[in-house]
Amino acid sequence: MQPRENYNDLYVFMIVAQEGSFTRAAEKLGVAQSGVSRTVRDLEARLGVQLLTRTTRRLSLTQAGLQLQHMLQEGFHQLNGGLGMLAHWRHTPAGTVRINASQHAIDEVLLPKLAGFGQRYPDVKLELISENRFVDIIGEQFNAGVRLGDEVDEGMVAVRIAPDMEMAVVGTPEHYRRYGFPQTPQDLAAHPCIAYQFANGGLYHWEFTYEGRAFKHPPVGQWVFNDSYMEAAAAKAGLGLAYVPIGMVAEALENGRLIRVLKPFSHIFPGWYLYYPHRNVSPALRRVIDVLKVA
Repeated sequence: MQPRENYNDLYVFMIVAQEGSFTRAAEKLGVAQSGVSRTVRDLEARLGVQLLTRTTRRLSLTQAGLQLQHMLQEGFHQLNGGLGMLAHWRHTPAGTVRINASQHAIDEVLLPKLAGFGQRYPDVKLELISENRFVDIIGEQFNAGVRLGDEVDEGMVAVRIAPDMEMAVVGTPEHYRRYGFPQTPQDLAAHPCIAYQFANGGLYHWEFTYEGRAFKHPPVGQWVFNDSYMEAAAAKAGLGLAYVPIGMVAEALENGRLIRVLKPFSHIFPGWYLYYPHRNVSPALRRVIDVLKVA
């Protein structure tokens, strides 16, 4: 295999050919004249042809030199054009942005805020992938992820995209007629509770706060789901008490289909945050961040 030519030397020759002088070429390149002359001599030696005819007054191109100059001018022109296109991509929002998030985050935050994004940035494709697990966004080729709170792995940036989220314990009127109204989280032991299961199989323990103290309740009941929407639906069906974001059941609370209890003990989570690697933020992702972030 023939060794690849040194493109720096080819560029030096092209400038010499354009300027018709080692001295002017050296000035344009910002190097010593002797270095330019040596570079061209070494290039001629490697190619095995004479590229320049040198006299005391001027330089002129040989036929081989003219042919090489023509090829180099065309080649570097195309290369510069290609680099210009890369600069366009560097500053223009385009391409695909893949975001991993729960369905709740997609419904409550991402879709409402990004609804008009496509009209403003038609060259950007958004992929919102719903999963109820924490993923390695780099390993699984996501540009960003959404989670509650700003605690993320080292090397990640977290940007708040929603206000704090209040949790609520809810059930149907029929449930309370049968089991009574719990007055404290400890009373939940007498109630069937709908549990949320993590991807690793563990069950989420309901969190409560009262007068600066935090405590948890392990839900006990017949029903376990891995999705908060299904928990809310199960509560509406009278299968037990559910512990869900209040925004998810606001309409059912307003029309009386569900009733909230233990409000003084409600726990508030830091809101949704968009997290992403701090390096190589594309123009498309930067626009998504700007649209989503809380002012």
